[in-house]
Amino acid sequence: METLLEILKYTVPAFIVFVACFFILKKFMDNEYRKQLLELRKANQNYTTPLRLQAYERMILFLERVSLNNLVSRVSKSNISAKQLQSDLIITVRTEFEHNLSQQIYVSSNAWEAVKLSKEEVIKVINIAATQLKDEAKGVELSQKIFEILLKLEVSPTQSAINQIKKEVRQLF
Repeated sequence: METLLEILKYTVPAFIVFVACFFILKKFMDNEYRKQLLELRKANQNYTTPLRLQAYERMILFLERVSLNNLVSRVSKSNISAKQLQSDLIITVRTEFEHNLSQQIYVSSNAWEAVKLSKEEVIKVINIAATQLKDEAKGVELSQKIFEILLKLEVSPTQSAINQIKKEVRQLF
């Protein structure tokens, strides 16, 4: 019995010291892991922030290029039919959008959805204007009809997406 007490007298304090050291070491290792993770995130952020900013810039550029005012004046040609202009406008919007598809990786889901919705709204306005014209209408008439519809809208189809992106960029900085 005495030998058991002698053994316990040495092993219990040793066990307590071991447990205390274990928890101290565990806490130290957890803190070191968090520090490394924080440093990695910071390094990652230093790398991805310029990429994200560039993606937001490209989205703004896309939205400006497909805004109805800019789009119609850029794509419109003299002596083409309204149907041809409608087709050219829609193809231009879709091509511009496809050119910027990869940017969705760097922008938020909300910003990307706003850009997609804006693209669809621009196409919708073009199609609505085209349906209000006769089959033999000229491209100039389609342009005028698009501008009429645009004047009736409170906010242009691209402006709400531009505002959303600007808001997100302000939050980044």
